[in-house]
Amino acid sequence: MLVNFLQLAGLDWQGQGGQTCVMDFTLRPFDAADADWLVTQHAAHYTQVEGFDDSFRPLVDGIVQSFLQAHDPTAEAGWIAQGGDGRLGSIFCVRLDDKTAKLRLFYVVGTARGTGVAQGLLDQCLGFARSKGYAGLTLWTHESHAAAGRIYKRNGFTRTDAKPVHSFGVDLVEETWQIAF
Repeated sequence: MLVNFLQLAGLDWQGQGGQTCVMDFTLRPFDAADADWLVTQHAAHYTQVEGFDDSFRPLVDGIVQSFLQAHDPTAEAGWIAQGGDGRLGSIFCVRLDDKTAKLRLFYVVGTARGTGVAQGLLDQCLGFARSKGYAGLTLWTHESHAAAGRIYKRNGFTRTDAKPVHSFGVDLVEETWQIAF
């Protein structure tokens, strides 16, 4: 079933030129066949856009492999946004502890940014976390990901920590964002 998440939510998004941006997409569960795509997309994007070094790819691969091998399907899930013939993005909700979920591997391909795909993925993750009884959700990102910060803030997250670090070969500001349900 093809779902337009923006229309369902009654939202109207404006693209860079002021046009309304809407993209038809579906969300489906992440599976092992998505692993290489997800790792490659993350690594290529952050190398090109952020200048990350080769240490980032193994981190993403480790997160994906850990999920595939040991996630608890009663309390954790991952999704892929699919549009047309291709994958458009990903998001994961995993257990941090008995009360808190953790958002991981949130990514949207460049051609799908500003079209509602990110909001659809985030809505799925937040809805899942709430439905599983988590009291809140936390995530880790970098200050340079300004668009991510805007979507988190718009959806009720609060930035609870920020600290300068040197990670993945570059100077960054790590951020923690949280939301309580």
